[in-house]
Amino acid sequence: MSIRHTCRYFAYATAVATSALAVAEPLQVAHFHTPRLEEIIVTSTREARARQELPESVGVLDRTAIEQVAPSHPSELLNRLAGVHVNHVGGEGHMTAIRQPLTTGGVYLFLEDGIPTRPTGFFNHNGLYEIDMSQAARVEVTRGPGSALYGSDAIGGLINSLTREPGDSRELEATLEANEHEGYRALLAASGPLGEADRIGVQVNFTDQSDFRDHGDYRRLSVTARWDRDWTSTLSSQTVLAWSDIDQSGISTLDEEDYRRRPRTNYYRGDVGFREVQALRLSSAWVWEPDDRVQWSITAFYRDNRMDLMPFWMLSYDPNVYTTEFQTIGLMFKQRRVFDGLNVEWIAGMDVDYTPSSYREHRIQLYQEGNLYVDYARTGRTNYYFDADQLALSPYTQLEWQPLPGLRLTAGLRYDSFEVDYQDRLAADSAEVGVFAPLPFPSRHFRPDSQTVRFDQWSPKLGLVYDLHPHHNLYASRRHAFRAPTAGQLFRGGAVADTTNLEPVTAVSHEVGLRGQLTKRLDYDLALYHMVVEDDIVSLISDGTRMTVNSGESRHKGVELTLEAHLSEHWHASLAWSHSRQDYRDFSTVCGSATCRFDGNAIPRAPRDMGNASLAYQAPDERWRVELEWSHLGRYYTDEANSQRYGGHNLVALRGQYRLNKNCELYGRIHNLTDRRHATYVSNQVGATALDYRPGQPRTATVGVRVRL
Repeated sequence: MSIRHTCRYFAYATAVATSALAVAEPLQVAHFHTPRLEEIIVTSTREARARQELPESVGVLDRTAIEQVAPSHPSELLNRLAGVHVNHVGGEGHMTAIRQPLTTGGVYLFLEDGIPTRPTGFFNHNGLYEIDMSQAARVEVTRGPGSALYGSDAIGGLINSLTREPGDSRELEATLEANEHEGYRALLAASGPLGEADRIGVQVNFTDQSDFRDHGDYRRLSVTARWDRDWTSTLSSQTVLAWSDIDQSGISTLDEEDYRRRPRTNYYRGDVGFREVQALRLSSAWVWEPDDRVQWSITAFYRDNRMDLMPFWMLSYDPNVYTTEFQTIGLMFKQRRVFDGLNVEWIAGMDVDYTPSSYREHRIQLYQEGNLYVDYARTGRTNYYFDADQLALSPYTQLEWQPLPGLRLTAGLRYDSFEVDYQDRLAADSAEVGVFAPLPFPSRHFRPDSQTVRFDQWSPKLGLVYDLHPHHNLYASRRHAFRAPTAGQLFRGGAVADTTNLEPVTAVSHEVGLRGQLTKRLDYDLALYHMVVEDDIVSLISDGTRMTVNSGESRHKGVELTLEAHLSEHWHASLAWSHSRQDYRDFSTVCGSATCRFDGNAIPRAPRDMGNASLAYQAPDERWRVELEWSHLGRYYTDEANSQRYGGHNLVALRGQYRLNKNCELYGRIHNLTDRRHATYVSNQVGATALDYRPGQPRTATVGVRVRL
C-alpha cells in the first residue's frame, strides 16, 4: 500500500470520525448494554483485553448469540459478522471467505482457546467441523492477519472458539432438535464444582443428519471436557480435552440442468467421495500471576488426527483414496510484564510444535451407472507412501507503549522456523509414470527423493490506537503474514516432477478503522483494508514441462461496516456489510496444455458485496423472542478468465424462542424462508462454458427443546 493510499484512508477515517463526534458529543453512554469499545477480546494477546486497546478488527459472538442462533452449521453463526462468509458444501463441510475469495487454501487459522487445531502444513478448509462451535462460550473472528502471537496461515483471518468455563454451581443442559430432512441433533452440557478449588464441565454433541441432497448422510460425535483449578491465589490451570468422530458421505456438484430442475440429485452413491475424520486434542494451560504487572503462562498440548478421504475433485482424472495421520506434541510459552513508570507493556514468548505425520494414497477404480458413481475398488497400486516429520520453533515479542493518554503504539516481531524431515516409504523401483491395470489411462505420480526441507520467516507487526473521544476510537496497523506450503504441495507432486523448492506465501496488510457509539443506542465499527499477497503457489507449463512455483501476486482491498442498534429495551437491529475488490496483479497458471496469464482480472469466487441484517423483538417479560434475518451474497466471477458470473443471492431466515418455564425453552428456525433457489459455490474450468453448482439448502424448518436444571 502506497503512502498516498494510506493518507487517503486516514483522511477518510478522520472525516467520518469528525462527523460522528459532532453527532455524539452531548450523549451519554447507554446503561442497558455493554458499549462496543468496552467489549472484551481474548484472541489477540491470549488474555482479556478491551476492544478499544487493539489495533485490529474483531467480531465477537457470545454465548447468548450462539444460543439464539442455535447453529447446525458454522455458516449460520459466522455469517452474521461483517466481511465473513462461510459456505455450506454438505454436512458441516465449508469454505471460508474473509478478505479472500471462497477458497480451500490455507489462509485462515482455526483455533480453540487460542491453540491452533491443526499444525502448520496440515490445513483443512473444512476444519471448523472438528470444533463443537454450537456449544462454545464465545467465538472471536479476527479479520486480516493476526498479532505477533500467531504464525502461518493467519492471512485472511483467525477464528477462535472458546470453550465454556465450568460454573461455580451445578448446571445441566440438554438440547434435542430435529428438522424436516430427517436430521437430528442432541447436545448435552454439564458442569459444576469439585471441592473448593476445582470445576469441571463436559459437552457432548451427537448429530445424525440426512442432507436435503440424496445419499448425503452426515454423522458426528464429539466430546469436550474442561477442568479448571485454582492451585493458589496466583496460580491457576485450565485443561481441555476435545474429541470428534466425523463421517461424511460424498456430495457432488451438479451441472446446470440438474441444479435448475433436480437440485436434490447427488451423483455419488455408497462411499464414493467419503470423508472420515477422528480428531483428538488435549491441552493444559497454566497461568501464574504474582501481581497485576506480571503474568507467566505455559500451555502444553497434544493432537492426534486421522483423516480418510476420497477426493471428489480428482475422480475424473486421478481417482484415489488416501489416509493422512499426524500426532503433535507442543508447548506455548508467554510472559507479560507491565512497566508502570514507562507506560509500557511487554509480551514475549515461544511456540514449539513437533508433528510426525504420514500419508498413504491408493489408486482406485470407479464404477458408474450413467452419470452416477455407484461404487469403487482398490486397484492394488499405491501412488504415495511417505512420512513428513515437522519441527516448528516460533519466538515472538510484542511491545505496547502509551506515550500520551489515549494513544497506544504497538510493535511486534515473530520468527517462524520450520524443518520437515521427508522420507519416501515406497521402494525406489516403484513406477511413477505408466498405465496401470485395470485403468486404461496413464497416471503420473512423481515422488521427491527423501530429504529435509526448511523454511524461515520473519513477520513484523505495527499498530496504533487513538481515543478520539470517550465514545470513539481510531486504529491503524501494518502487518506481515505468511503461510507455509502444505505437506501435500511439497511432497505429493502428481504430474510435477519436483515440488520441494516452494517458499512461503507472504502478505502485507494495511488497515485503518473507527469504532464506538454514534448515540447511546447505536454502536458502529468501520474498517478499511488493503492487502497484497505475493509468491502465491501456482502451476505453470514451461517447454512442455509442468512446474509448481511461487509466482502469483494478488491485491485485496475493501471496507467493512458493523452497526448495532439497541432501538429500545425490547427491539434490537444489526447490520454487517462489506464491499471488496480482489484482483490478480501478476498471475499465471496452467490453462489446458499451456500457461495463461490473468493479470488485471478479478479473482474468481470473490464476492464484491456480503451482508447480513437482523431485526429482533424480545417480549417485556422475556418469555419469548423472535428474529428476522436477511443474508446477502454478491455476484462473483466463476473462473480466472472472468468468462462467467454467478449473480449472487439473498436469503431470509426466521428464528424464535419461547420459554415455557424457568427450566424449559422451545425454539425453532426456518432457513431460506422464501425457498429461494441458490448455490453456495459456482465454478468452471478456464476455457469451459459448463458451470458446476453446489445447490444451497431449500426452505427448511427446525424445532428444538432446551432444558436447564
